[in-house]
This record gives sequence, structure tokens and C-alpha cells, in this order.
Amino acid sequence: MTFFSVKSTGIVLCTAMSMTWSVNGFAYESNYLSSTWLNSQINKHPDIVAACEAMNAVFSRAQGSKLPLYNPELNTGFEREGTANNFHMGINQTIDLWDKREVKAAQGNFALTAASKRFTYSVAEKTAQALQALINWQSAKSKASLAFEQEKQLEILLDIVTKRQKSGNLSPVDAELTFFNLSQLLSQMAQIQVQLKQSEAQVKELLPDWLSEQQLYPELGLGVSNFQVSPQWITQHPLVLEAQAQWNIQKSAAQYALLATKADPTIGLSVGRSNRENVVGVTFSIPLNIRNDYSANAKAESQQAISAEARFHAVFRKQQFLVQANTDALVFNKSYLQRWQKLMKGRAENSAKLLQRQWQIGDLNTADYLLALQQRTEGLYAGIDLKTQFKLSEVAWLLSVGQLSLATKQLN
Repeated sequence: MTFFSVKSTGIVLCTAMSMTWSVNGFAYESNYLSSTWLNSQINKHPDIVAACEAMNAVFSRAQGSKLPLYNPELNTGFEREGTANNFHMGINQTIDLWDKREVKAAQGNFALTAASKRFTYSVAEKTAQALQALINWQSAKSKASLAFEQEKQLEILLDIVTKRQKSGNLSPVDAELTFFNLSQLLSQMAQIQVQLKQSEAQVKELLPDWLSEQQLYPELGLGVSNFQVSPQWITQHPLVLEAQAQWNIQKSAAQYALLATKADPTIGLSVGRSNRENVVGVTFSIPLNIRNDYSANAKAESQQAISAEARFHAVFRKQQFLVQANTDALVFNKSYLQRWQKLMKGRAENSAKLLQRQWQIGDLNTADYLLALQQRTEGLYAGIDLKTQFKLSEVAWLLSVGQLSLATKQLN
């Protein structure tokens, strides 16, 4: 068994959480599912390919934002004055007097951060979806196996009831009850099989090379044993960092819009010939922001920056409470699963034989026996559901605290 230790740094977050939990680490058991295989499957998914290319596009635009804002401008002219040919050739260059390029470059860097964090979360989210699909498939498979076992028990019971009825040792009512229970089970099995096929299709959609005999989800989950939420887990969460980067992008945009209200001058240098004389000229021009000083655009960008700041605080706040809710759900699900395991320890294997023996010797009538079998099955279904809820809540918790990729790396 591999053991992975996660140490908390800083003061435990308590302002937004009603409780804190101590995490010593994640423990994992060997299984067919490996981190290398899982990552390869996630990277193949079209959604991740699209997200990667979208990030690359932002990278390309960011590279462009670091280049000079203004290119030189070439101008030429030719005219004939009497018998003389006059011409000139010059070059004009607008000067980035207010260093607007630096602001654009900073905006591009913030865009890079936002894009990379969005991609990181997209990969983590897709990984969570794949793991949850595997969990649901294994749950449906366990239920289908249990229903098949129950069907076999009822068929054996039906055969015994039919023989005892022919010999006069059993009333027709008992036989009818068995028929009714079997017919009810057939409807239940049909629903379970449909769920199994649907969950299997979902797994195949998310994991193209998945085989049902391999790449199984760990029976004990990803092995989160204790819980302590470090403040850094929330402040460094990809969604929070992306929102922060978007805020910085908008602040840079507001700064650029403010600089845009200041005009940049253009200087020109030309040479030529006029009336058989050599001519050298220097020009200077600057826009006069009189009719439109672009202050409205600057104000709008500043307001957008305030809006982006509010969105950042909203994302951070939402993530805090999501972590709190997921932590509580994980603790409760694990607690009730452990209680169920303690309660059912040894009973699942022996209860069916015990009930059959009691029915055969006459301590249980057929109606009570069928009811007891159904209750046993419902109890086992409850165990499957509790285990499924625990695994799902474990994945959701890891995703919300931004530690899912770290946890899946420990898969063998």
C-alpha cells in the first residue's frame, strides 16, 4: 500500500468553515487504474483538446501583445513641375510616448495565467467526471450482480414451492406470493440493467480505451483518511486564480484605456528633390483629442475592473462554502458507511442461508421469508449506495479543494 502525506501550511481556515478536519494524508491500494493511463485518456478527450487549443490561442495573442504598438509608415510622392521631376520619400513613426506597450504586455501575461488556470481546472473537472462515471458503473454492476443472485434464489425457491405444492405440503397462496415476488424482481432487474448500460456508455465516452475487466476504480476509494483544509488550497484553486487573473486583466484594460486618452506623437523624416534642388524635411504631428477625449471609454473600463473584482470575491466566497459543504458531506458519508459495514459485518454472507434454513424447517412462513429476503436485499443495496455516495463525495471534495490531480498521481 502506498501512503501519501499532505501537510497543512498556515493557519487552518476557520472564518468560512464551521469545522476543520485533520488530514494526515491519502492512502491508496493497488488496483488496475493507474494515473498514467487515466491522464492519457483524459488528454485524448475532445473537450480537453479544445481547451488546450483555446489556451494556445491565448498564448499566441499574449506574444503579440508584447510587440511594439506602431509600425513605421513609408510614404512617397512624385510630381512634374515644368520640365523638372519632383519627388520625395519619407518614413513616419508614431512614438509610444506613454509606454502603452508595457500595459498591453502585462495584460497578455494575466491572460496567460487565466487561460492556464482554466485549462488546469478543465482537466481536473474532466478527470472527476471520468472517476464519477467509473464509480457509478461499478455501483450499477454490483446492484446487477446482487439482483441476479436474488433472481436465482427466487427461482430455486419457486422450484421448491412448486414441488411442495404438488405434494400438498404448501398452500397455493405461498406459490402465488413467490410468483409475484419474481415478477417484481424482473422489473427491477430491467431497470438495473438499463442503468448499467447507461453508466457503461458514459465511461466509454469519457475514457475511450476503457475495458470493463481492467482500469477498475479502487474499491476503497482514493484513500482520503483525514480532513484538514489549508487556506492555500482555496486561494490557489484554479477557479479562484482564474478569477483573480481576469480581475488583473480588466485592471490592465482600464489602465490602457486611461493611457489611450493621451495622444502619441508621430515624427516623420523625408528626402527628395524639388525644382532640381535636394530637399530634406522633418514633420511632427499629434492628434488633438478635443472633440473626443475618450474619457468615457476609460470610465467604462474602470467600471468593468470593479465588476471583475466583485466577481473574484464571489468566486472565492463560493469556493469557501463549497469546500465546507463537500467536507461535511464526505465526513457524513464515510461515517455512515463505516456504521453500515460494522452493522452488516458477517451478516450479508450468512443471512440468506439462515433465512432459507428457517423457512425449510417451518419457523418462517413463505410470506415472511419473502419479506425477509427482500429486506436483506434492500440492506445490501443500501450498502452499495453508501459506498457509492462516499466515493462520489470523495472525488467532489478533492476537486473543490484543488487536490484531485495530486490524489490521482498516487494511483498504481
